[in-house]
Amino acid sequence: MTRALAILGGCGGIGRQLVRDAQAAGYTPIVLDLPRSIEAHPLEGVTCIAVDATSEDSLAAAAAQLPQLAGVVNLCGYVTEALPVMDHDAADWAAAMEGNLHSAFLAAKALVPHIAPGGALVMTGSGLGHFARPGYGPYALSKAGVAMLTKQLALELAPDVRVNCVAPSAVETAFLTGGTGRSDEAAPSRFDTKAYGANIPMGRIAQPADITQPILFLLSDAAGYITGQILHINGGAYMP
Repeated sequence: MTRALAILGGCGGIGRQLVRDAQAAGYTPIVLDLPRSIEAHPLEGVTCIAVDATSEDSLAAAAAQLPQLAGVVNLCGYVTEALPVMDHDAADWAAAMEGNLHSAFLAAKALVPHIAPGGALVMTGSGLGHFARPGYGPYALSKAGVAMLTKQLALELAPDVRVNCVAPSAVETAFLTGGTGRSDEAAPSRFDTKAYGANIPMGRIAQPADITQPILFLLSDAAGYITGQILHINGGAYMP
């Protein structure tokens, strides 16, 4: 089976780590990301395709450039300002749903047809989609939707394509400052990462490799009988 791996959002902090780890595991990564993210984080020797994951036409054009794939990893995510649900306006709400849930639906429609039988799709949810915390309502609700979309796709695409979801806690990347391509990656984090890590049973905040290695497991033959599952990666912060 082909070892090409499409990584949507591959220029982000987790994405760049996944590119390196996927190459070491024998995959040929193909990165799909926003033009400004590709420009900010050029990946030497890696095919990068500009795409807007909220646009059906843009995804279709990007998908037309893909070979047959061993798998797809969707790392897209969008976080709004931390406010109570009732303090968000309709535009904030719509942006969270479009950037997280609607984009996941559109990406699956565009990219899954390129996955070879026996391949896998790995979505990215969030622990916040299962464990409510103050200030993250629109993001949490949209990521909860990604978890259910994972299960629905797993049911409908079996046995040809396995579909699973990783649900990380906070990861020390630019996402904590607003996201790759949308923020100053050198800006202060949205919260005190040291204090956050001190409250995690494992004693630290997650690093990108903590997420990429479980993703590679879910893509691999070792996970050949696993589908429709949400894998929580949080250092013990949330134990469903």
